[in-house]
Amino acid sequence: MSNKEVKAALKSARDAIRTKEYKDALKHCKAVLKLEKNNYNAWVFIGLAASELEQPEQARAAYKKATELEPEQLLAWQGLVNLYEKVTQKDFKEDLPNAYQKLLELYKSSDKQKWCEVCKKLVELHQQEKEYLQAAHTWQQFIKMREEEDVKKEELYQLWKKMTQLLGEEIELQDHETQQLLLNAFENALSCLEEIPGEEHKALCQQYILCLSKLQHEEPKLKEICNSLATTYPSFCYALEVLSLHYIRSGDVSEEAIKCYSKLLEMEPCNGPGLIGIGVKALHDKKYDMAEENLSRGVQQMNSHPSAWYFLAQAQLKIHKSEKAALSCEQAIKVLSQDNLSQGDNQQKDRALGLKAQALLECTGTDHTEEILQILDQISNKDGDPVLIALKGQVYLKKGLLGEASKVSRELQKTHPEFAETHFLEGQLHYIQKNYTDAEKSFHKAIEKNPEVANYYFCLGLTYWFMNEETKRDKTKAVTQFLKAAKLDPFMSKVFCYLGHYYREIAGDKTRARGCYKKAFDLDGDDGESGAEAVDLSVELNDMDMALAILSSVTERASAGTAKWAWLRRGLFYLRVGQHSKAVSDLHAALRADPKDSNCWECLGEAYLSRGGYSTALKSFMKASELNPDSMYSAYKIASIKQILGTYTEAVTEYQHIIRKSGEYVPALKGLGECHLMLAKGVLADFLDAKAVDSIEKALEYLARAVQQRPDLLCLWKLLGDTCTCLHLVSPAKVRVNVLGALVGQNTGPKLLNKSEILELGGRCYGRALKLQPSANIWCDLGINYFYQAQHLRISDHQGSNQSDLLEKSVQCVKKSIMMDSSNHQYWNALGVICCSKDVNNKALAQHAFIKSIQFKQNNAIAWTNLGALYLLNENIELGHQAFNVAQSLDPLYVRCWIGQALIAETVGSYETMDLFRHTTELSMHTEGAKGYAHWVCSTLLDKSNRKTELYRYNIVQMNAITAAHLALNKYTERIQSDSTAFGMLGYLNEHLQLKIQAKGAYERALSTLQDTEDKDHHNLALRHYARSLCTVGQYDDAIKAYTSTPMTEFDDLTGLALTYFKKGFLQDSMKVYKKALSVAKTEQEKAHILTAMAIIEYSQGDIESSKTLLFKCSVLKEPSIESLHALCALGLAKRDVTLSTAALNELLKHIKIDHNVYERCLITSAIYALQGRNVAVQRQACKAIHSHPGNPELWSLLSRIVPQYAPRNARGGAAAGIVAHSLNLSQAKTSLIYTAVNELAAGCLGSDNKKHNALKTLQRAAHFFPDNPAVWAGIMAACQVEYTASYINQIPDKATKHGITFVASVKSKIERANNLPTSYAQSLESWSLCQAISSLKDQNMLSEAEALCTKGLQTCPDQASLFLLLRQVQFKELLQSQASLSEPILDELKKTVMSNPNSQTAWHWLADVYQSQGMMMDAEMCYRKSLQLASQQGNWSGKLSSLLRLALLALKVCMAKIPDTRWPALLQEATSEVLKMTTCPLAILLQGILQFSTKGSRKTRQLLEKVVYHTRSSETVTSVARWYLLRHLHSKNDDQLIEVLLENAKVHEDVRVLDLYKQLAEGS
Repeated sequence: MSNKEVKAALKSARDAIRTKEYKDALKHCKAVLKLEKNNYNAWVFIGLAASELEQPEQARAAYKKATELEPEQLLAWQGLVNLYEKVTQKDFKEDLPNAYQKLLELYKSSDKQKWCEVCKKLVELHQQEKEYLQAAHTWQQFIKMREEEDVKKEELYQLWKKMTQLLGEEIELQDHETQQLLLNAFENALSCLEEIPGEEHKALCQQYILCLSKLQHEEPKLKEICNSLATTYPSFCYALEVLSLHYIRSGDVSEEAIKCYSKLLEMEPCNGPGLIGIGVKALHDKKYDMAEENLSRGVQQMNSHPSAWYFLAQAQLKIHKSEKAALSCEQAIKVLSQDNLSQGDNQQKDRALGLKAQALLECTGTDHTEEILQILDQISNKDGDPVLIALKGQVYLKKGLLGEASKVSRELQKTHPEFAETHFLEGQLHYIQKNYTDAEKSFHKAIEKNPEVANYYFCLGLTYWFMNEETKRDKTKAVTQFLKAAKLDPFMSKVFCYLGHYYREIAGDKTRARGCYKKAFDLDGDDGESGAEAVDLSVELNDMDMALAILSSVTERASAGTAKWAWLRRGLFYLRVGQHSKAVSDLHAALRADPKDSNCWECLGEAYLSRGGYSTALKSFMKASELNPDSMYSAYKIASIKQILGTYTEAVTEYQHIIRKSGEYVPALKGLGECHLMLAKGVLADFLDAKAVDSIEKALEYLARAVQQRPDLLCLWKLLGDTCTCLHLVSPAKVRVNVLGALVGQNTGPKLLNKSEILELGGRCYGRALKLQPSANIWCDLGINYFYQAQHLRISDHQGSNQSDLLEKSVQCVKKSIMMDSSNHQYWNALGVICCSKDVNNKALAQHAFIKSIQFKQNNAIAWTNLGALYLLNENIELGHQAFNVAQSLDPLYVRCWIGQALIAETVGSYETMDLFRHTTELSMHTEGAKGYAHWVCSTLLDKSNRKTELYRYNIVQMNAITAAHLALNKYTERIQSDSTAFGMLGYLNEHLQLKIQAKGAYERALSTLQDTEDKDHHNLALRHYARSLCTVGQYDDAIKAYTSTPMTEFDDLTGLALTYFKKGFLQDSMKVYKKALSVAKTEQEKAHILTAMAIIEYSQGDIESSKTLLFKCSVLKEPSIESLHALCALGLAKRDVTLSTAALNELLKHIKIDHNVYERCLITSAIYALQGRNVAVQRQACKAIHSHPGNPELWSLLSRIVPQYAPRNARGGAAAGIVAHSLNLSQAKTSLIYTAVNELAAGCLGSDNKKHNALKTLQRAAHFFPDNPAVWAGIMAACQVEYTASYINQIPDKATKHGITFVASVKSKIERANNLPTSYAQSLESWSLCQAISSLKDQNMLSEAEALCTKGLQTCPDQASLFLLLRQVQFKELLQSQASLSEPILDELKKTVMSNPNSQTAWHWLADVYQSQGMMMDAEMCYRKSLQLASQQGNWSGKLSSLLRLALLALKVCMAKIPDTRWPALLQEATSEVLKMTTCPLAILLQGILQFSTKGSRKTRQLLEKVVYHTRSSETVTSVARWYLLRHLHSKNDDQLIEVLLENAKVHEDVRVLDLYKQLAEGS
C-alpha cells in the first residue's frame, strides 16, 4: 500500500469516527499500522475509538504509543487527559497530574487560555488529593502568569483569596512551607485590598486571625494582626475574643491580658471569652466564688473551650462543689477527646483527668472509686506524678483496701519522701487504723512540707478530736486546727460542722453552734447533718422562722427522693402547728428519700391520724411496724386505730400481741378492756347475751390487771364501772362472771359473781373513780348503776328497804351531776327516766326533767321519746303522739319513738299497727317491738278467714312476716326467759316454718314457765301445744303422757291423742279415742275429718270395705271434707279401681275452686290416666295445669317426674321443667334435681356435649345438697356408666372405671340409714344398683369382679332372674368374643336363661347377639322381633326404637356379606322406615345410605349420606361413618368438587379418620 493508500485509510478512519463507527475506524487504523506501524495519527485514532468503545486499557496504550512517537504533539496528550478524566480507575487518576503537567508545558507558549484551564484543573486535582503544597505551587504559577498579564488588583485579590481557601483546611497539620505559603497568601491578599476598612477586609482579617490562632509559633503575628484589627474596627470583638482565648489557653493573667478581657466585657457584658478571662484572673487571685460565677457564665457562651472548662472545674473544686467540678472536667475531656491531638492538648487532657479524679474522690453521695481508678489509668504519666500516686492511695483507702493503700504509701516514701502528699497519705492510713499518735506525726510532716493546704489541718483536727480521753474532754487542740483550716479554706463546710459540734457539745454556746452549722449548710446544701443541727438548734432557741426558712430553702431545690431530713423536720413542724395536710405532703417526700425509715412512717401515721384519715394512718403504722417489728409505739397505734375504726376483734389481736411482748403494758390492757366492752355492746344489740357475758368477763380481766398496775388512773375505774353496768340488760340466769379477787377485796384467785354482785361491783368502781376526781358524768353513771340495781332487785322479787334506798341514791346521784353541770341534756334525761319508774313514780319531776333536756338540746329524739312515753303512761294519747312525731322527725332511725307510735296505734285500733311494729323490727331489735310484731303476725295467722285477702298477702307473704317475727322472737326469748306468751308464739311460728324440734323446745319452755302458775287454762293450752309438738317429732310415748295429763274434754286434746296412738301403731286405741272425739265434734267438718281418719285406720287394718263405707259417709255430709274425697280417690287408685277414682275425682272437682289444690288435683288426674294406660294424656294433663298456673313449682316438678316414664321422647323438655321447678322454689331442689338428671340421662346429655348441663353434673349437685338420698347415688352410677360408654365410643380415656362397687355399697348404706323409705322401693333400688354395677364391670371387661358380685347377689336373692341372666352374660362374654362355635346344648341353656326372664328386652337383644356370633341370622332376627313385640306391648318407645335399629343393622350385615337374598334389604328398608316414622333418626338414614352404597352405588347413596353429614343433628360417630362412606362414593365417581367440600367439613370437625382415608385413596390413584 502506498502513502496515498495510508492517507485514504486514515481519511476513512476519520470519517468512521465522525459517524461513530468506531469498530470500522479500528479496522482502518490497524490496516494503516500494518503498513506504517509508527503512524502517529493511526495510534491517536485507535486511542479515540477504543475510548469510545469503553476499552480504556487499549486506549491508554494507544495514546501512550502516540506520545512516545511525538511527545511534543498536543493531540495525543489531549486524548490521554480526556481518557484519564473519563475513567475512574486508580492508576489512571495517578497518571492524570503528569498529563496535566505536560499539557501546561505544551500550552505555555502556544495557548495561554488553555494553559489557565489546565492549571485550574491541576490545582483542583491536588486539592482533592490533599496535596496542598503542590496545589499552592501550581496556583502560584497561575497567579504569576496573571501578574505578567498586568491584571487588576481585584482579580489578584480573588486569586490570593482562592489560595487561602486552598491551604486553609487543617493548616495546623501541614508542614512549615505550606503554612508559610498560606500566611504569604493572606499578606498578599490584604495588600491587594484597596477598601480599608471594609467588610471584605474585616472578613479576610478574621480568616487570617483564625489561621494564626491555630499556629502556636505565630503568636507575635497574631497579636499584631489582632491589635491592628481592633484598632481598625474598635467595635468589632472578634480579634479581642481570639486574643483572649489565646491568653486563656496559656492561663495568662498579665496586665495586657486583663486589659483585653476588660475591654471585651466593656463592649459586651456577657461576652464568653471576657467572662472566662475575668474568671481565670479571679481564680488566680483565690476569689473562688467569683471565679466560679464568671467561668460558669462564660462556658455557657463558649462550651467548646477545654481550658475554660478546666479552670471552671478548678474553681468549683476549690469551693468544694465536687459533683459540678467532675462534670466540668468531663466537658473538657469531651472536647479534648479527638484524634490527632497535639502534645499540649494531651497534657491538658491528662490534667483534666487528674482533676476529675480529685473531684470524684471528694464526692460523698456515690461511690466513684472504680471510676477514679479507671480515670487514673487513662493518664499518661500516672506513675511518675506523686500527686496522682497519692490520689490512688486515697482511693484505696476509700474502698477499704488498706493493704493496697499501705503499699502505695510505702512506694511514695521511697520515691518521693519530700512531697507533702506522701506524709498526708500515711497520716490518713494511720487515722483509719485509729493509730492517732502516728497519724498526728504524719499530718504535722505534711503541714511542714505544705502549710497552705486546709485539708491537712482539718485531718489533724479530726485526729485530735478522736485521739484520747484527754483530747475528747478538751477539744482545744482540735478546734485550733479547725480554725486554721477554716482560715485557709473558708469554703470547707465540714470544718464549720465540727466547729458547730464543739460549740454545742463542749462550749455549750448554742447560738455560735447554730451559726457554725448554718455556715456549713450554706457552703454545702447537701450536708444534711449540718442543716438538721441548725434547724434543731433554731427550734431549741425558739427561732421557728429561721428553722422554717432553712427547711424551705432545702425542700424547694430538692429533687425527688432527696433531703429526707428536711422534709421530715418540716413535716413535724407542720404537724406541731396543726397544718396536717402540709405535714402529710412533706412526710411523703421524706419517705420517697428513704422508704425504709420506720420513724418516718410513724410520723406520717400521726399526721394522717391528726386529720382524721384513720385508714391511711393505719396503713402507715402497719408499714412502720413491718420495718421495725420491735416498735411498741407502732403496734399500739395500729391497735388503737383499729379500735377507733370499730374492728374490735382485730384490735384485740393487736393488743394481745403487745401484751405478750411487753407484759403488763397499761395502755394495751386498757385498750383490750375497751375493745371487749365494745364487742359486748355490739352483741348485746344483736341479743347475743351469752357472747356479751364472755366479752364482759374478758374486759373485766384486762381492766382489773390494768388497775392493779395503775390504781391512780380514773379512766380505768370508770371503764370498770361501765363494763359491770353493761350487764343490766342480760337475764340473771345467764350472768355468771369470773372476776379477779382484787376487785372484790380478796387476794385469792378469781371469784364467780352473779348479776346482782356485778352491778354492785360497778357501783363501787364508780365510787373509787369519784374519790380520785369528782366529775358530773361519773355521778350520773353511778346514779344509773343504782337504778339498774334497784330494777334487778324488783324483777328478782327481792323485798325490803334496799330497793328503795338504791332508788333514792340513784336520784340523788343524778341530781348531783345536774348540780355540777346543769346544761347537760343527758343528765336531765337520766333523771326523767328514773323518776318515771314505778317505784319512784315522780311523774311531775320526770316531765320537768325531760322538758329541761329538750331545752338544752333541741334535736333530742331520746328525750322527746321519753316524754311521749310519759304522756302515754298517763293515757294522754294526743300529747304522746305529738311527742313521738317530733322524735321521728329529729331521728327517723330511732326505734323507740316508732314503738311508741305503734303502741298508740294499737291503743286506738289503727290498721297501721302491724306496719309500725314491723318497721321497728327493721330499724333495730327491741324487746317491745319484737313481741308486738310477733303478736300481730300470730294473730293474723290464727285468723284463717282472711288468708285470701290482699292485706294478708301483703302483711304475711310479701313482707316475709313469719321469718321476721320468728327471728325477732328468738332474740326476745334469748333475753327475757320468763315470758310464757313469747315462748308460745315462738313455738307456733316454728311449726309454721316446719322447725319441729325447735317448736317442741319453745313449747317446753313455755310450759316450764307456767309450771307453778294458778292459771290452769294457760297451763293446759301450753301442755296441749307441747304434746302436739312431741307427736310431730316422733316422741309418741311422751306425747301420750302429755295428752293424758290434760282434762281430755277438749276436741283438740282427743284428736291429738288419737293421732298419736295411730302414729305409735296403737290402732284400736286410736279408733276408740276418735269415736270419743266424734261424740264431742261440733261441726260437720270436724266430723268429716274424724271419719276420714277412722277410714284410714280401717284401711291400715286391712278392712277396705269398712274404710270405703266411712269415706262414703263423709261424702254424704252437708259439708264433705276435701281430704275425705282425696282419700277416696287414693283408695281407688291403690285398688286400681278406675271407676271409683274417677267418681271421687268428679265429686272432688265439684267442691273445690279452680285455683285450690291444683297440684293434688293434677296428680290424681294424671294417676288415673296412667292407670288407664293413657300415657300421652298423663303428660298433657301436667302441661295443661302448668299452662294455667305457670308459677307453681310443684307442677313443674311433677311434669319433670312423669316425662321419663310416660313420655321419654320429650326428655329434654322434662329436664327443662326440672330446672324451672328448681328456679321457682329452692325447696323443690331435692326432687327436681333428680328428675332433671333422669331426663338428661334419657335425652343423652353428655359431659362431652355440654360441660355445664349434663346428667352427671346435675346429680353431683344433688349429692352435694342431699347426700343421704340413695336415689342420687344410684343416678350418679348410671351417669358415670353413660359417660364411660360415650368415652369408649369416642376413644377418649375415661378416668373413673372402678366405682361401680363403691356406688353399690353407698346406695345400700343410704337405704339402711333411711327409715321412711317404702320396702318395695328400697329393694327395687338396691337390686337395680347391683345390676347396673355388674353391667358396668362387664362392659369394662372386669369379668372376674362382675361374676363375684353377681354370685354374691344371687346368694342374697336367689330368685332374681335378672341377676341370673347377668351371670350368664358375664360367663359367656369371653367365649362369644372369641367367635368360637357353641354347641347346641349351650345354646339351649342360654335360651332357657332368657326365657326365665321373657319380659326383658335386653335379654332378647343379648340372645340375638349370641345367634349373630354363631352366624344364625334368622334366629337373631326372631329374637329382635320378640323384643320389638315386647316393647310395643309395654309402650316402651325407646325399646321399640332400639329393637328396630338392631334389626336394621342385622340386615345390613347380611347385605354387606353379599348374600343373594332380597329379603334382607327389604327388612332393612322396612325397619329404618318404621324408625323414621317414629322420629328423625340420623342412624336410620345412615343405614339406608350404606345399604345403597353396598348394593347399588346410585345417586340415592350420595343424597342419604349428605343428609347425615350436612343436614341432620347427629352424634360425631354417626357423622364420621357417613363421611367415610361418602368419601369412598365420591372418589369412585371422581367428583373432586364435592370431595373438597367434604374434606373442609372433615377438617372443621377434626375427623382424622376421613382425612387419612383421602390420603390413601389419593396415593392409590
